[in-house]
Amino acid sequence: MVKADGCVAIHADGGAYKPLNWMNAPNQLVELEDRWEVTNAKGERLIVTLHQVISDTNHELGVDPGLTKDGVEAHLQEMLAEKPWVLEEGLTLVRREFPTDLGPIDLVCVDRFGAMVAIEVKRRGEIAGVEQLGRYLERLRLDGRMGSVRGVLVAQSIAPQARLLARARGLEAIEVDYDGLREAGSREMRLF
Repeated sequence: MVKADGCVAIHADGGAYKPLNWMNAPNQLVELEDRWEVTNAKGERLIVTLHQVISDTNHELGVDPGLTKDGVEAHLQEMLAEKPWVLEEGLTLVRREFPTDLGPIDLVCVDRFGAMVAIEVKRRGEIAGVEQLGRYLERLRLDGRMGSVRGVLVAQSIAPQARLLARARGLEAIEVDYDGLREAGSREMRLF
């Protein structure tokens, strides 16, 4: 398959969606009678030997509609920053992408008692997310100005092993419904 952007992908016959081999664009494709020779900008070459051509078709699919994936981690983070109270009554946002020397914490909030809450947002909560949140909390607790800090892993689904590890480390693990978050009303006052 040769895509409009110049990417060349070799697929198997039997229902595989992932290519067996590919060359990302930009490429130079030379079509010879018995083979294709694909060369990329680094000089790497892919040679496809043609034994038999059963079908050779061209489909113009039109202008790229700019499709985006809905429900990704960034969208969850945006919605939770706008409506942190859906996780816990009285929770208010302090900052998104709170900087630490290990990287930014997705959300830092304060609860109704004044305690800081570090929130790590994932599409799927796995052990790696629990470990990441633990490292962030360790860094925050080194800063005495933060006071009491607790951690919450938030995801659309959380693996049982991750839930168990979170509990063992004194962290909360909360599953959220993406569509439910979208439909939850905002408490912010707006002019229009």
